[in-house]
Amino acid sequence: MGLGVRWTLHGDGRTPAPGAVVRPDERLTWPRTAGLGAQHVVAMFGASFVAPVLMGLDPNLAIMMSGVATVIFLLATRGRIPSYLGCSLSFVGVAAAIRASGGNSAVVTGAVFVVGAALFLAGLAVQRFGARIIHAAMPPVVTGAVVMLIGFNLAPVTASTYWPQDQWTALLTMLFTGLAVVCLRGFWSRIAIFLGLIFGYGISWVFDLVFGKIHSTVGGPEAVDHWRLDLSGVAKADWIGLPAFHAPQFQWSAILIALPVVIALIAENAGHIKAVSEMTGDPLDDKLGTAIAADGAASMLSTAVGGPPNTTYSENIGVMAATRVYSTAAYWAAAGFALLFGLCPKFGAVVAAIPGGVLGGITVILYGMIGLLGAQIWINGRVDLRNPLNLVPAAAGIIIGVGGVRLNISDSFELGGIALGTIVVITGYHALRYFAPPHLKQQEPLLDSGTSAYDETAQGPAGEAGDKRG
Repeated sequence: MGLGVRWTLHGDGRTPAPGAVVRPDERLTWPRTAGLGAQHVVAMFGASFVAPVLMGLDPNLAIMMSGVATVIFLLATRGRIPSYLGCSLSFVGVAAAIRASGGNSAVVTGAVFVVGAALFLAGLAVQRFGARIIHAAMPPVVTGAVVMLIGFNLAPVTASTYWPQDQWTALLTMLFTGLAVVCLRGFWSRIAIFLGLIFGYGISWVFDLVFGKIHSTVGGPEAVDHWRLDLSGVAKADWIGLPAFHAPQFQWSAILIALPVVIALIAENAGHIKAVSEMTGDPLDDKLGTAIAADGAASMLSTAVGGPPNTTYSENIGVMAATRVYSTAAYWAAAGFALLFGLCPKFGAVVAAIPGGVLGGITVILYGMIGLLGAQIWINGRVDLRNPLNLVPAAAGIIIGVGGVRLNISDSFELGGIALGTIVVITGYHALRYFAPPHLKQQEPLLDSGTSAYDETAQGPAGEAGDKRG
């Protein structure tokens, strides 16, 4: 079996015919393919480049390792799944929680390295036993609740760290980004976050010219006078150079905080496989385990050298849908551009100089979107929250996760926030299901229902799945 690095020219190599698509094993002319690759990098800039900054990691190393991760993913899936891997926003809350408890960048990357290892093992398990093992442990009610508490757990970060640095810039950036997401169409709607960042940069520069320095908190508890947009680091940065590497450090308390993100990553990969399968018309059920394992392996490699973890990105699905070009050659080109950006410290300095007020406006939308993805999982899975078996563990876990409830196990070990909330959701659901009366036990729809051939559950007359296992 080949590695998926051979492509046939689609048509004349210029533009797909009306109604036609460029399949993963096809390509356009190389200049057009390179342009599409650059477009994919830009499309994921708003989330994937901002996430390392929010995690306190080197953006140059992040973009370089995203290129390496993409190459690993494309090789592992033999070129059947077009995808660009970037830093997942699901880890931002984890990084914030670890740093709040005294952890540094090495502790953050050590914790998420273990998440990558767990994801890799989950992928191998899916390859061996099928996706039913995931769905049995994490039905939609559990997955949605965990994704929701991960997203909403980030609200205090925006409210206490970024927004106060420049509330008016944050407000204007939020409004502009919201309008861009809703009102723009096609490719421009996919890069709305990126456009919001550019708008915020411009507003910050104008406010500095008109109003001078602002008196607010920045990087500490005390308010100080500072420029909204400080580009001094950009001027000092070199044009060519290697990013800063560091080894991970492992702490059990940090690992327990980070592990719940595995659930969100499995959901992201399953959704990505489903979307790509529908767009290309290629059944990809047999590649779900491979994709999850490749994602985990790429994240392990990235975090081993001090970079952030990686996952598949929906922004790139939008670009593919808009262009009808699913060629993996474009993703190889995108990986090449990412490696070049990673070797440019000046580029990383520009990313690191994003004003706090701009991040405040952007993260209000981004963090809320992460949380509401959990609600979308509930909707797609037809989760009935009138059923106390679903309602009780989800409600308890979300409040614990969002509110930062703590459980002191000993003088030196405690559980709280995301970790405790996830444990309550998972163990609470399965424990209650064990003791619940039969009429409350209904078969949950599969995580990627409608895509997988292993769904053998019969549909009842009311459209509800009947449990043949009793």
